[in-house]
Amino acid sequence: MEESTNQPAAEATAGAGREPHTGAGEPAAAGAAARKPSVVLGVSGGIAAYKACELLRRLTESGHDVRVVPTASALHFVGEATWSALSGHPVSTEVWTDVHEVAHVRIGQAADLVVVAPATADTLAKAAHGLAGDLLTNTLLTARCPVVFAPAMHTEMWEHPATRENVATLRRRGAVVIEPAVGRLTGVDTGKGRLPDPGEIFEVARRVLAAGARRDLVGRHVVVSAGGTREPLDPVRFLGNRSSGKQGYALARAAVARGARVTLVSANSALPDPAGADVVRVGTAVQLREAMVKAAPDADVVVMAAAVADFRPATYATGKIKKRDGQEPEPIALVRNPDILAELSAERARPGQLVVGFAAETDDVVPNGRAKLARKGCDLLVVNEVGEHKTFGAEENEAVVLGADGSETPVPYGPKEALAETVWDLVARALPPATGA
Repeated sequence: MEESTNQPAAEATAGAGREPHTGAGEPAAAGAAARKPSVVLGVSGGIAAYKACELLRRLTESGHDVRVVPTASALHFVGEATWSALSGHPVSTEVWTDVHEVAHVRIGQAADLVVVAPATADTLAKAAHGLAGDLLTNTLLTARCPVVFAPAMHTEMWEHPATRENVATLRRRGAVVIEPAVGRLTGVDTGKGRLPDPGEIFEVARRVLAAGARRDLVGRHVVVSAGGTREPLDPVRFLGNRSSGKQGYALARAAVARGARVTLVSANSALPDPAGADVVRVGTAVQLREAMVKAAPDADVVVMAAAVADFRPATYATGKIKKRDGQEPEPIALVRNPDILAELSAERARPGQLVVGFAAETDDVVPNGRAKLARKGCDLLVVNEVGEHKTFGAEENEAVVLGADGSETPVPYGPKEALAETVWDLVARALPPATGA
């Protein structure tokens, strides 16, 4: 389900950092802040094209002016009338439509963001090699705004060296190519290559489009842990905590939007997978340690945002522990879990690697945090006050980011994504220059 290859043209680029446009390539005038951001939604010819309708709905309902540019193959899956009705704009695949308006140039010039979802292997190849045989590829060549590709294809296509090279080329030029999800593909096949959830693609697009969106993690690999570990007592009970994983997931989403390759190690979180992140699921502290140690050698940054149980039961009851009339339960003996943050900090897998920790405190937040920072040996420690109705499970957070250099960065109460951006701001400034980026 791929489009045919057409004549070559100039190299595809994905620029950023320019002012929003009002149309026809002209910068927005002062006082035009109320103008709807202009988004081009490119749709290429894969079975996942129908999911782009949900992405289109989210973009339009959140106040974006969306122009859909499908490929000819995409119209075999979703018709022109559907895209026109949902976007409110005419739809064409050809550069010869409305030639007097020079649409093949103007659409890209006027865009504040281009999102291609799904992006087939064929479309990625054309974008990487600068081909311009239809309206979508012409738009990609003329766009000087951020570009996001959401690939969808069979696993073998995604893993092919040609596709990997094309993805690397696009990322090197500054495009955001988010990792496909793992799941059911066309037919009976299952594997990596599934289009991420449209809601998660929307979150990436929203963050990339946001004023001041940074691209300072391009070429970096970051590993983030999230959620809370559970230490089993018996087949039905466990020792755990109230962590939802929302802060770690916010960190993962923000890193994707800033251009990083993201590995998210998720402990018992029910949140949807962030688009663009490779998600590794774990349950216990020991499993979390194994996953983090495995992922760390290839990471520029390791962030331990998960709430890890300090202790676990010394023994595991293979059958449910019974309540017996007239008898008190046996005491539960506990043993220490591994100190994952301290281990990762002490045994840096590569020179220049940064390690960021999180510390939940109930009192003396900053003094306790400063002492913990010294013990753990990490570069940054995000310290926040927790309690039954604070931080855990909430949408907001308040914290102080302590640096090993003595710095102290307060983050006022607000959305967890704001704290995530602050953490990445501090990390980006501390990272050594990327090699080979």
